[in-house]
Amino acid sequence: MNSKDAMYSWHLSLRVDRPVEGCSIRPHAYMYGKKLDDRDSSTNNSTHNKVCREPPPNHEFSYRWFRGPTIEPCAYEGCPRRTSFSPHDWSKHALGGSGCSLQCVSAQSSLYKATFCNSDCFVKAWKTQYTIQNSSDTNNGNNIPQARSSTPLRKRTGSYCDDDRSVGSSNSGNDVNYIPATPGEISVNGGNNNNGNNTTMNNPYSTQSSEDEWIEISRDQLYIPHTEDIGRKLKVEAAAYSVESGELLMHRVVKTDLVLSRTPEPEKRNLVTAKPAGGGGARFRIVTYNILAEIYATQQQYPYADLWALSWDFRFQNIIREIVDVGPDIVCLQEVQADHYESHLYNAMHEAGFEGVYKQKTRQAMGMTGKVDGCALFWRRTKFHLVESYSIEFNELAQRQVTQGMGLNPRSEEGASILNKLSKDNVAQLVVLETAQPSMTRGNREPNQVCIANTHLYSNKDCPDVKLWQTLHLLQELETFIMARGPANLPLMICGDFNSTPDSAVYDLLSRQLVHPGHPDVNTGDENGPSVLPDIMSITHSHMLGSVYNTVLGEEPKFTNYTMQFKGVLDYMWYSTRNLRPLSAAPIPDESVLTRHGDALPSTQYSSDHLMQISDMQIVSGGSR
Repeated sequence: MNSKDAMYSWHLSLRVDRPVEGCSIRPHAYMYGKKLDDRDSSTNNSTHNKVCREPPPNHEFSYRWFRGPTIEPCAYEGCPRRTSFSPHDWSKHALGGSGCSLQCVSAQSSLYKATFCNSDCFVKAWKTQYTIQNSSDTNNGNNIPQARSSTPLRKRTGSYCDDDRSVGSSNSGNDVNYIPATPGEISVNGGNNNNGNNTTMNNPYSTQSSEDEWIEISRDQLYIPHTEDIGRKLKVEAAAYSVESGELLMHRVVKTDLVLSRTPEPEKRNLVTAKPAGGGGARFRIVTYNILAEIYATQQQYPYADLWALSWDFRFQNIIREIVDVGPDIVCLQEVQADHYESHLYNAMHEAGFEGVYKQKTRQAMGMTGKVDGCALFWRRTKFHLVESYSIEFNELAQRQVTQGMGLNPRSEEGASILNKLSKDNVAQLVVLETAQPSMTRGNREPNQVCIANTHLYSNKDCPDVKLWQTLHLLQELETFIMARGPANLPLMICGDFNSTPDSAVYDLLSRQLVHPGHPDVNTGDENGPSVLPDIMSITHSHMLGSVYNTVLGEEPKFTNYTMQFKGVLDYMWYSTRNLRPLSAAPIPDESVLTRHGDALPSTQYSSDHLMQISDMQIVSGGSR
């Protein structure tokens, strides 16, 4: 093929996540072209796939959303999904892992063309089916019984490439000459005042049968399903137009899965109170929670979870509700994605009465801007106001140790090797909060400030020495910070995901102020790279810290991270025992509760692979505990 005769194959890809009530859904539309050569076979033209002499020009998309008719989700009368559209009932866990609907194709069965939500319902219904005998006195000689459903054979839920339901397709029942409106012609209400309750004569999805009626409901790119959408399917149309000429280039329509209702509220987590003690000052409720950043919530990492249940828009609604329902005064979050802090989390927390700060990891974004996680720290505005705010970058501390502490050139072989091992982009946050209404006891002003540190340490299980190094330097930074504020030590809490179990050197250092020389985490061997830890006698600190959960409940939880690959404790809430007292803690739910709606976390009920820790704390003075 000569260069002047070059041809291009244009393609329009369109995908949309499963819709859930109250969770915004955004179409993933992408138009691209591929240069064809002599080896490429001819491509059949369609509304979303065609051959042209030029590559696709600059373009923009317009969108239209339609609500479908009510359909029977499952023909088996004993199926709970006939009346329930809870995400719990439509997950892979509830469906037996198949996530695939079935249709009976036996023309002699009483279940002919009946659709079932999964194989289990089909098997149960098959026990009640009976054979339809041939009849010679039918009007047209066709003895096929009336169809119960029009769902295709073994139609997999979540499949969006079935374009025989697209606008203008041969099987759609629509006008093949239908052309979508250009962006300039589109208005949100479609130019009428029926609020989407009726269709117009020009609606390509309308038919004379009310059972097949598709009602246009929006022309915005973003759509948030409402109560009236539950149990129905949606259609979204994406039309690509040339930016320069306004010409319609391609368009495509896909149909979603059934719209599900909101996730039911989880069981309330009761607080276990500690042994009562007299006196004390201001009280506050604090939580720490690794909320699982979207960039890590992949099907490859969590194959047991539904793809739609891993989507950020679905998980965000569950996570924000879980946090707000606890009624915290201070919130420490880890794995907060930078773009989601700006677009979702800060606004939602601000509306709930919180102010906050954010610190993203040191590394560059994974792809697009904002695709990097970090830590976020919020406080209730009516309870506290901010006095000071700082952030700690462990990469910077590593640079300081190599150049100042060890006197090495960071470009030398030894210096570069140590920097490479320690520079893992982790960060910590540090704020000093002051109670909005200082407490008074017998005319004396009680301590009314508290220092909160929030961190997320390195995750690699094969690098315990790096985590220990990060912990040691975090504690040293906090020592310097607190001692600089005079002899009246600030109450201190250190919360976060330490990626370390209770048998680790990190836990020993925090709880015992030292690490045993024989601990395996400080004897990793040469195969683990250069040594980065100081002499064992120097691995210490002056903080007197206690674990909130161990103090209140007598032991650490069985797990704070619960996946198929790992179940254990990684998250902690540490407090200074001199001037803080834990009043209560919320036990982690039992395994039977966690696995009720999924094999592990995340699930349709718990939208992170970690579990939130909750505690009521009290500031104390005079050295009492």
